[in-house]
Amino acid sequence: MPNLLKAATAKAAGLPRQTALYAGNAFDRVFRAASLVQAGQTPFETLHSDGLVSLRYYPPLAEDFIELDDTVIPVQRQSHRTPIVIIPPLAVNMLIYDLFPQRSLVRFLRAKGFEVYLIDWGMPTRAHSHYNLHTYVAELLPASLNRVRQHSGEQELTLHGWSLGGMFTLFYSALSKDQHVRNAVVVGSPIDSHASGLMGLLYQGVSGASDFVQRRTGFKLHDLKPDWFHSPGWANTIGFKLTNPIGSFKGYWELLAKLGDREFVADHATTSAFLDRMVAYPGGIVQDAVVRLLITNQPSRGKIQIGQDVARLENVTSSIFAIAGETDTLAMPDAVAKIQQHIRSVDVTFRVVPGGHMGILAGSKAPKASWLELAEWLAERSD
Repeated sequence: MPNLLKAATAKAAGLPRQTALYAGNAFDRVFRAASLVQAGQTPFETLHSDGLVSLRYYPPLAEDFIELDDTVIPVQRQSHRTPIVIIPPLAVNMLIYDLFPQRSLVRFLRAKGFEVYLIDWGMPTRAHSHYNLHTYVAELLPASLNRVRQHSGEQELTLHGWSLGGMFTLFYSALSKDQHVRNAVVVGSPIDSHASGLMGLLYQGVSGASDFVQRRTGFKLHDLKPDWFHSPGWANTIGFKLTNPIGSFKGYWELLAKLGDREFVADHATTSAFLDRMVAYPGGIVQDAVVRLLITNQPSRGKIQIGQDVARLENVTSSIFAIAGETDTLAMPDAVAKIQQHIRSVDVTFRVVPGGHMGILAGSKAPKASWLELAEWLAERSD
């Protein structure tokens, strides 16, 4: 009997401590979330900024080893000759590339001996509504690549693009015929948007309706002012979460269930710092993307109109490493795989890995599913 009394007393004493822990974690998650965020800790230098677009350079790491989840990786001091330029999509903030100290793509690539640059597209406003595919692919991107070449002293580059950033990568190579793009890494970039399952069927329906309206009235979406298509950051955040509503709900449900786990709460705050801080899409980009990528699905036929020019994917000759996600609803494997039918590259690697649209780039499975192989693949093609 005394033992049972002691156990009951100890349990009762533990309840206030547990309650305080839950309350403290809940308070910090709601009111002091910034203090929990672990992202953005890898140092970088800003080489250039025009007030909107900036170019980052990640210098050599100070430490001799880094942790990659449960693996210790030695930092390679001798750099590979070919620099890597990370080309993000629009609407995202740059935390996704440096999400956790133990799961940071820029930190990992730097540790593997690569010179790493990143183009930050900044936070466009309505004043940038006229920015379209031509602005990014034919103006801003080549200007940044020229600065990388000047800083690094190397002409040959590796381009790494996720989502729309992967399309920018391919469209730039196709339009410019830049023979000094040695390697291209394309992650979650649909070349055939109509092949992405239910989303693809939706795009096909919109395409049919658009054709019908255009035949009857002559109306085209490009007849409208791009200002009307401006998509604010909060709308992009909601839209991204709606692509996987069950996953979004599950994330908050798990937060409630694991509110006593400080590490889990910090991880949730870090991931949310990326998801909840998406930035605006310029109206011109939305206009071009809706018409040329979703409705007319031009890349699926091996070409796309960029301003008054036409970029042909057959002009892409660099070594290609393409990645698709098993559960990516925005860019299903069939939609990404179509790239192999149009480019003239003779060195093409295509992988389907676990994860959704965000997970294949920076999810918990990404390092072992693709980062390690990618580093080996690039090392063989970067000296």
